[in-house]
Amino acid sequence: MSEQPSVTIALAQINATVGDLAGNSRRLVDAARLAYAQGARLVLTPELGLCGYPPEDLLLRPAFMVSCARALAACALELADCPGLFVVVGHPHQFGGLGDLRSNSVSVPQRYNAASVLSGGRVLGTYCKRELPNYQVFDERRYFASGRDAALPPLVFEVQGLKFGVVICEDAWFDEPGAAAKAAGAQVLCVINASPFHLGKLAEREERMAARARSLGLPLLYAHLAGGQDEVVFDGASFALDAAGVVQARAPMFDEALTLVEMHGPVPHGPVAEVPSFEAQAWAALVVGVRDYVNKNGFPGVLIGLSGGIDSALVLAIAVDALGADRVRTVMMPSPYTADISWIDARDMAQRLAVRYDEISIVPMFDAFLNTLSTEFAGLPQDATEENIQARIRGTLLMALSNKFGSIVLTTGNKSEMATGYCTLYGDMAGGFAVIKDVAKTLVYRLASWRNRQGAEVIPERIITRPPSAELRPDQKDQDSLPPYEVLDGILQRYMEGDQGLDEIIAAGFDPAAVERVTRLIKINEYKRRQAPVGIRITHRAFGRDWRYPITSKFRA
Repeated sequence: MSEQPSVTIALAQINATVGDLAGNSRRLVDAARLAYAQGARLVLTPELGLCGYPPEDLLLRPAFMVSCARALAACALELADCPGLFVVVGHPHQFGGLGDLRSNSVSVPQRYNAASVLSGGRVLGTYCKRELPNYQVFDERRYFASGRDAALPPLVFEVQGLKFGVVICEDAWFDEPGAAAKAAGAQVLCVINASPFHLGKLAEREERMAARARSLGLPLLYAHLAGGQDEVVFDGASFALDAAGVVQARAPMFDEALTLVEMHGPVPHGPVAEVPSFEAQAWAALVVGVRDYVNKNGFPGVLIGLSGGIDSALVLAIAVDALGADRVRTVMMPSPYTADISWIDARDMAQRLAVRYDEISIVPMFDAFLNTLSTEFAGLPQDATEENIQARIRGTLLMALSNKFGSIVLTTGNKSEMATGYCTLYGDMAGGFAVIKDVAKTLVYRLASWRNRQGAEVIPERIITRPPSAELRPDQKDQDSLPPYEVLDGILQRYMEGDQGLDEIIAAGFDPAAVERVTRLIKINEYKRRQAPVGIRITHRAFGRDWRYPITSKFRA
């Protein structure tokens, strides 16, 4: 009886940066060389790992496509001195020259989301993605043609006696691409991916891939990106499944990793990283999102306006975990309505985290505004106008410090506030990156408590337990203007993430007046959200790429 073939495969979970062809190529080649030195003869790298994901309208530029083709060829040549090594690389591809690319056409795309096998200094074969996602954060049909149009055979190749077939991300969610690879002789299905994170996505991903492995009767290898790219985060956790759909290897979540999988015949074996808790995943996504947005864009550090409240406290803790205390500067900007305990708690937290802390009173500037406008406002009561002036003074101060010293301002508004417009344009919305834009207020509290359980208590307990307030008028509380956050977030989750109508939400037990009010606030504040900074997506429906509602709309259901 002949011995079963044995192959070592490396799942190269890299952190790519969109457009950094030289840097991404270096990461791919270095990972492949390291894997080769450790005995791997097949290296799987992520979807579009050569150029980063999502490249968006860079794909419409002829120079970008030409540069990607040259980078792919250069990677192949650089790995020519690794005999017997096969490397699967994800990249954008075009056939037959530039063609319609010179017109920047999006209506007749000739571009493909592709995977090529490199070995012996050349490209052995190419596969083009067949199933193009066009929902949530995905716009692939804007840029790519389906691989079916390329009329290429399935990409199947042999490594040390085992035949591997390649598909790309969404392909594995459908029957035909994997079945075609198996029909062409594949004994193992390789899936390269760039699948943005949201809470619950890893479980969903593994369940769907397990079903695919079982339906094909093949083991499945899944290579994934790690790291942040603008508002999306890629959570890594590359894995290997046996033909029964059981996880036999898993890379760590969120970090770059090179995971070796041993295949003795059809059964993969490797290290299995644990899946972090719900809160740990949310925290890691926020930390990675901040770290990579700041570092990849070359900012020296971050600025945060501290208030003594829970939202700015959470953003500060995330920023320090992401960047270190030496790259975080905080500014407390008290007004006539700032409570003493807010000053005390803000200073306390800054000291606990050893970050720079400054105080700039906005009272003289606020008085100057009121004096300047006194004639115009004569005889009128104070209202949200005066409250918003305070927020805008703070925004101006933070942006001035940002301009002078180069650090980016992190805004501190949460998803509940963004949904209802409980925020000030050019005030607390002023900044460069909205860290908790997709974190509902109830989750803000949950994450703050979780972080305090991970070693030292970094957020003073009083910040977590005191009633939330914007402190823009005497004795102000959030609940003066909004329903209790448990109610608000419940309505928001059903309306926004569940696409439920008002009648469905009311039928779930919510007060009709609260439902009407909250959904109305969501609709009338679309214009504000369009002017908000980009922020990290951690749910399957965030305000950003996957929320595209009109500003001007009369629809009220």
